[in-house]
Amino acid sequence: MLKSLYIQNYVLIDNLDIRFDDSFSVITGETGAGKSIILGALSLVLGQRADGKSIKSGADKCVIEAVFDISKYQLEPLFQAKEMEYDSEICILRRELFASGKSRAFVNDSPVPLTSIKELGSLLIDIHSQHQNLLLADNQFQLNVVDIIAGNNDLLSSYQSEYSRYRVLRKTWKELVNRAAQAKQEEDYIRFQLDQLIDARLLPNEQVELEQELETLSHAEEIKGSLYKICELLNGEEVSGIQLIKEALSTSDSLEKYYVRSKEFTERLRSAYIDLTDLASEIDVLKEDIEFNPERLLWINDRLDLIYTLQQKHHLSTIEELILLQENYQQQLKQIDSFDEQIEETRLQSEKSYEQLLQIAVKLTESRKEASLLIARKLVQMVTPLGMPNIRFRIDFVQKDHPENNGMDEIHFMFSANKSGDLEPVAQIASGGEISRLMLCLKAMIAGYKALPTIIFDEIDTGVSGDIADKMGNIMQELGNIMQVITITHLPQIASKGKEHYFVYKKDENNRTITRIRQLSGKERTIEIARMLSGATLTDASIANAKELLGERN
Repeated sequence: MLKSLYIQNYVLIDNLDIRFDDSFSVITGETGAGKSIILGALSLVLGQRADGKSIKSGADKCVIEAVFDISKYQLEPLFQAKEMEYDSEICILRRELFASGKSRAFVNDSPVPLTSIKELGSLLIDIHSQHQNLLLADNQFQLNVVDIIAGNNDLLSSYQSEYSRYRVLRKTWKELVNRAAQAKQEEDYIRFQLDQLIDARLLPNEQVELEQELETLSHAEEIKGSLYKICELLNGEEVSGIQLIKEALSTSDSLEKYYVRSKEFTERLRSAYIDLTDLASEIDVLKEDIEFNPERLLWINDRLDLIYTLQQKHHLSTIEELILLQENYQQQLKQIDSFDEQIEETRLQSEKSYEQLLQIAVKLTESRKEASLLIARKLVQMVTPLGMPNIRFRIDFVQKDHPENNGMDEIHFMFSANKSGDLEPVAQIASGGEISRLMLCLKAMIAGYKALPTIIFDEIDTGVSGDIADKMGNIMQELGNIMQVITITHLPQIASKGKEHYFVYKKDENNRTITRIRQLSGKERTIEIARMLSGATLTDASIANAKELLGERN
């Protein structure tokens, strides 16, 4: 419920702080006094878009704050999902508007996006203004009314879950069909490219090894000559490096008994002698292996030309990338070959989901049709005393060709205020006053089936008066027994039934006009009801009538 509303520097309001009762409250005041301004401020704190004109002239900043008791709303999951500060008892919504055009929104003193405060606000309060009467012509609103009365929440949730699954399956199936068609067009190209790569029989590291071997074969004579020279220098028949080191080793060895440090020299010379002897033997073998092989050279050149050509063609730089491309082509062809299987499997799943969807839709339709009979009967009972003794009402069903998010039902509220004639869609035939009465009764009926948030009726009584207004007031009063109801009204019959009465008025102060609101009680309330009955000039009769109206309430 709405506990309080604080408004600062909004249009004609400098400071207002209103505390609200938890049952049925009424707000009255002369036309233009500012009742709609207060409602506009409340709409802003609930997430409505704002502009610079909302700020009171001369002010830099406007603040609107609404405090709600949310102990019965079970909103913790929403707060967690939106990452907002949660208090199980109280929720404070605040909106700040700046003359610069910027605005900020807060929930429990923490900044939040405007969309979050708007979503939260829709769960806390329902502002029913005259333009909301247009909802009665909206098929979605009509369907929501039927589903609430039918208690279809779980059934509708199951349907929408299956509907989402069906949509996903159909989308997947269409995408697979399109991808398969496109892949078929590319299949010949992919196979041709793959065959080239397979025929090349590429091996990892092959390119590096071939390039190294090419260098060797291209300089075979030079390499062979150099190896012969190294062998001769190390171990030739004439003076050679190994022979000289061998003599140095022998000399160093003979010094050991006279010179201690010569043992170190001996070990190092022996190590060098062994290494060079091994090296000479290895080079001696290698020089015999080096041969100029023109056939092998030609084959390597051809092989590398093939590799380079493939790399240039596919804009790649290594043989490993070519091998990876080959594997990718193979995977693409494998996927193309499996498209038919995937398409068939998805089609079957889609058809199965569709059948399940239709089964739930049938149950949903049956539940709605059963509830529609109850709604028509109860609505006629409730509206008949409100000046429409000959009302006829029916809910017509038209089955849609294909499932949609809310089922396969298109429904129409059919109405006639007369005994004879055809029933027609309510929005096409009902007057403004008749629609107001229908909407009030529908909201009262819904309240019996669903825990509604606080509801504000903004002059829903337009077009009615007298005894009808009195009975509409009774309905609002009964609603106030199960929920918080706030009504802005010009009718004394309704105003007299409120448990609390708030009066909105304008006041001239320091060469400016400001809007004020105060809670009425006792004599003040009697005078306000009398004013609403007779106008600016109070009479004994209007005072007596006002006391009578207030006495009926007690």
